[in-house]
Amino acid sequence: MTFETTTDWTAVGEAELADVITLRRAIHADPEIGLHCPRTTDKIKAALAGLPLEIRDSISTTGFVAILRGGRDNGRTVLLRGDHDALPMQEETGLPFASQVPGAMHACGHDSHTAMLVGAARALCARKDDLPGTVVFMFQPGEEGYHGARFMIEDGLLANPAPQAAFALHISPNMPAGVFVSRAGPLLASTDAINITVRGAGAHAAMPQDGLDPIPVACEIVTALSTFVARQIPVTDPAVLSITKITAGSAYNIVPDAVQMIGTLRTLSTATRVKAREGLARIVEHVSAAHNCVGELRIDDGYPVTQNDPRAVAMIRDIAVRLGGDEGYVTMPAPMMGGEDFAYVLRDIPGAMAFVGVAHEGSDPRTNPPLHNTRMTIDESVMAKGVAMHCALADAFLNDGLGE
Repeated sequence: MTFETTTDWTAVGEAELADVITLRRAIHADPEIGLHCPRTTDKIKAALAGLPLEIRDSISTTGFVAILRGGRDNGRTVLLRGDHDALPMQEETGLPFASQVPGAMHACGHDSHTAMLVGAARALCARKDDLPGTVVFMFQPGEEGYHGARFMIEDGLLANPAPQAAFALHISPNMPAGVFVSRAGPLLASTDAINITVRGAGAHAAMPQDGLDPIPVACEIVTALSTFVARQIPVTDPAVLSITKITAGSAYNIVPDAVQMIGTLRTLSTATRVKAREGLARIVEHVSAAHNCVGELRIDDGYPVTQNDPRAVAMIRDIAVRLGGDEGYVTMPAPMMGGEDFAYVLRDIPGAMAFVGVAHEGSDPRTNPPLHNTRMTIDESVMAKGVAMHCALADAFLNDGLGE
């Protein structure tokens, strides 16, 4: 599929950049966490004020959608998404617009995601009469583990009008500035949370035979899980199973009654997700039982696999090359095992997510502070390309659809 346009979206993005930077810095300095980010929502709505947009608020979050109906209606609707919640981290960047909220930081770039989407909304509103369809701008909190996209979908915000394609961008400080990176198929993993309790019987540590020590049983479970993943999960359809916290005991001379463990399970397909869950349950139960202990497992459902439609990825690639030449797009060689709640949108609507590199000029993308780091920063000039990409994706889909 070849996308044709008469609009210079690069110039459009550059024209929006100053306002995008201003909004991004305002959001960055005042971060909010979770599903309810009212100050951030107020900033976004103020930036959209006066535009020909229909605002529909989420009832379970402070997110909302802004609907732009073009001058002509060919029946197509496209969704563009920007998340805007922060992380529970203390910022250490030293920036003049660093977080003023103790223990909260935009370390994952959601401030830039939202600012770029606002810039695109302004630009597309200015060209409203030329748009042959509808654009839904999704401004979403609660991406960082709070299932914000799922709540907004359950609120019915993506039902009327129902998009036929959906796109999102995510910045990366570990990719070259202005380069878009994506892949067809699985891009990011599912993200289940593991909760394990091994129950034994407490005793004096000098006489463990009088009780049932759950600590070595828990250690055996951790080892068995590693063996299970290494020997029963194929490397071509992988899983990552990590135990990240073990809690037990109160003193050096007491065998505890129980051990609690938490961790994460990441997979790239439904089949491996099911197989890994079944193996996890079997190991916890039977290793515990072999030592006369009781193993209890609870798995909290996380995000689904972020699954990119090949047609949508081809559209991103075509536009990225137009915006940045042959070096403007790189195919990600393999999925990443991080997760994204845009997966809920892509589970219902064909589309794609792409990363855009924001490494500073002269820096080494490989060694820059990564996402979720207290020192993560971005090259703000790249946001012009993000605005251009959003606009071009809307233009391309509304005129030509996803193609074959």
